[in-house]
Amino acid sequence: MGNATQQTVPLPAQFYRLPSIKQKFQVSGSTIWSWIKQGKFPRGIKISDNVTVWESQAIERWAAERIAASQAVK
Repeated sequence: MGNATQQTVPLPAQFYRLPSIKQKFQVSGSTIWSWIKQGKFPRGIKISDNVTVWESQAIERWAAERIAASQAVK
């Protein structure tokens, strides 16, 4: 048998909508939109006129960065 090459199959993208983000972080929608305007929160992906979603990996990374930043301040 020869060397078998492993192919990695990318996981399908998963998304959050605004109600999920509001619940996850216990903040209002206006707070989220304000953070986006200030460059403090990942920009969403507009998938239709009335629907914006956020890639779950970007949100989880943002949350992890916030946790790390809060622990670094002493």
